[in-house]
Amino acid sequence: MYQIIISNSAEKDMEKLPVYALKKVEVAIDLLSEKPRPAGCKKLKGTHKNLWRIRVGDYRVIYSVADKIEVIDIRRVRHRKDVYE
Repeated sequence: MYQIIISNSAEKDMEKLPVYALKKVEVAIDLLSEKPRPAGCKKLKGTHKNLWRIRVGDYRVIYSVADKIEVIDIRRVRHRKDVYE
């Protein structure tokens, strides 16, 4: 199983989420520890190296995966209109 680390910026993002969305995001993040690249995830292109995203309703979770040390670093959790800025 992968260890999950949530960055300070992602924690702040999660504090701003509505309760219904926060519960879904927390479940999705927990599932990443078992399967870091679930069906429907996408690798981000451009300047984002080794960053992946999963969709949770209208929200996106941006994270990186370090396979050698089995760590997932959650970077951003925001609404789809704001997450890529």
